[in-house]
Order: sequence, then structure tokens, then C-alpha cells
Amino acid sequence: MVPQYKNNLLKVVILGDGGVGKSCLMNRFVSNNFDEHSFHTIGVEFMNKEIQVDGETFTLQIWDTAGQERFRALRTPFYRGSDICLLTYAVDDSASFKGLQEWREEFLRYADVSPEAFPFIVVGNKSDVPLEDRQISADSVADWCNENHITCFIETSAKTSQNVLEAFTLAVKQWLLYDRKAELVARADPLTVDLKSQSKISTDSGGCCGSGNT
Repeated sequence: MVPQYKNNLLKVVILGDGGVGKSCLMNRFVSNNFDEHSFHTIGVEFMNKEIQVDGETFTLQIWDTAGQERFRALRTPFYRGSDICLLTYAVDDSASFKGLQEWREEFLRYADVSPEAFPFIVVGNKSDVPLEDRQISADSVADWCNENHITCFIETSAKTSQNVLEAFTLAVKQWLLYDRKAELVARADPLTVDLKSQSKISTDSGGCCGSGNT
């Protein structure tokens, strides 16, 4: 039986280098709009969007963060309290993929969550680019995810809307898996500290690690 969640608000943080399309992903998901000439985010912005997953309605509070180093002091305070993190790169920019390691480490440092017990989703944006412009292979992403205990990645195109809804749906499903596993652990051991208030214990699911479509 699917539990009825009293608090269906989930905080989702989108991280990645400037220019990978974080704002475009958020705007495509929330309002189904795409602006190819959108400006870089300064500091942080957020928007809300309801989504149906497994028969439940969740409100995603999506935080779009500035990718430039000079805005670090502005963005990092907003990492705390996050439920999900989308680590985003552009498939035609190898440097943005290499930068995911630093983004993950920065998030873990300021969000104060366990790396093995938090739902990270790796998102390869701009999947609409021509094949000859691609710089990152799916195998490279899968290897990096395995090294960093991340079970899910997906390719998206904010421009065409390909897999944008699927990426956020996948993120919520991962959160649900972590949350339910933590609840089972807490029930099995009444003396266990409430893990849900600190982090969510991870588990794998179908549609992860290799779910990117092009």
C-alpha cells in the first residue's frame, strides 16, 4: 500500500557549471517554456511545480543555482534542507562533466548529508545536439556514477523537452525509495534515530544508471 504523505513538499537543488541549461530545465519543467537566450542565474532562484508519482501528488520546490565560482557564497546556504540534488552537465561540454565531482563535494560539504544516503540524479542536458558534437559517452557517465555511489542518470533536452518530466519523476521515485527504506529500518529497530530527518538510505530501482535516452 502506498503511504499517504502528510508533507509532500520536496526541495530539489539543481547544480552544475554555468551554461549547461539548469535554468532552461527548470523553466521547461515548470512552465513548458524554453528561451535559448536566457541569462545566467545570479545567486539562486526557485519555482514550484506539482507532480504525480506513484499515485501521490508532490510539490517540488526547485532551486536553480548560479554556476559561477564568484556566486558560491550566495548559493551554498541554500543547500541545507534539500531532499534531492540534480547534478547537471551538458553532453557537448566535457569540462562540465568533469566539474560534477566538485559540485557533488561542495553540496555534501554544505548540505551536511551522507553521500551514500542521499538521492543524487546525474542529468546530461542538451541531448538534442548532433552526434558529432557530443563529448561525453554514456559509459563514462555510468563509470563515474558507480565510483560515486550514484544509481541514476538520464539525458535530457530542455530545448525539445525530451526526458525533462522523466528526470524529475525519476528523482522523486528515488527519494521515495530512500524514504521508505529508512522507515523500514526505523520500524525494525525502535531505538534507531529517525534517519528521515537526516538523510535517506539509498537503494537502486529500474530506470536508473543507463536510463539516459538520446
